[in-house]
Amino acid sequence: MESRAKILQALSKKFTDHPAPLPDVKAFPPTAGDPVDKFEFILRGIGGRTVRVSSYTEIDEYIAKEYTSGARIISLVKEVAGSAITPDIDPHTFENVDLVVLQPHFGVAENGAAWITSDRMGDRALPFISQHIALVITTDSILHTMHEAYEQIGNADHPFGTFIAGPSKTADIEQSLVLGAHGPKSMTVFLLSR
Repeated sequence: MESRAKILQALSKKFTDHPAPLPDVKAFPPTAGDPVDKFEFILRGIGGRTVRVSSYTEIDEYIAKEYTSGARIISLVKEVAGSAITPDIDPHTFENVDLVVLQPHFGVAENGAAWITSDRMGDRALPFISQHIALVITTDSILHTMHEAYEQIGNADHPFGTFIAGPSKTADIEQSLVLGAHGPKSMTVFLLSR
C-alpha cells in the first residue's frame, strides 16, 4: 500500500504542477449558415418534426387539430393551453399524459437538441413519461454548436438539466429503429419567430 500511495502522490503532483491545457472554445471557427434551417434538418433526421409559428395562438390551433378534446395535455408554457401542475403533485399521476408542452432555454443546430432545466419542466419525469412532447423554442435562441451551448450554460447551478433530442428511440442488432420504445413517441418543436 505504501508504494501505491507514493505513485499516486507523484502522479497527482505532476498533473497539479503541470496541468494539461484545455482548448479554448473561442478558437473553433464560427459556423456558417442559418442555425434554424440546420436545426430543422437535423431534428427531422433523428425522428422529430418542426413547425414554424409566429404566435402562441398558432401553437394552440395546431395542438387542437392534432389531439382530441379528451387528450390529457400538460403545458408549462403559460401562453399555451393545457392543464397546469402544482409542485407537490405525485409524479405517478403523469402515467396517462398524452402531450407535455415545455419551453427549453435554447436549441442546438448541430444535433437538434434542446437544453431544459428543472425550473422549466415542472417535474423531471414529464419530458420522459409523456406519450408525446412539444417544445417551444424561439428562433433567436438557436445556437450553432454544442460549444456555444456549453458556453451559454456556463457554471449555472440547476438541480437538474438535460438536453432533449427527438423522440425516444432504440435500435436492435438487426438495425431496426423503433421510435417511442421507452419515452415519448414523437417530438414536435414549435419554432417561434419574434
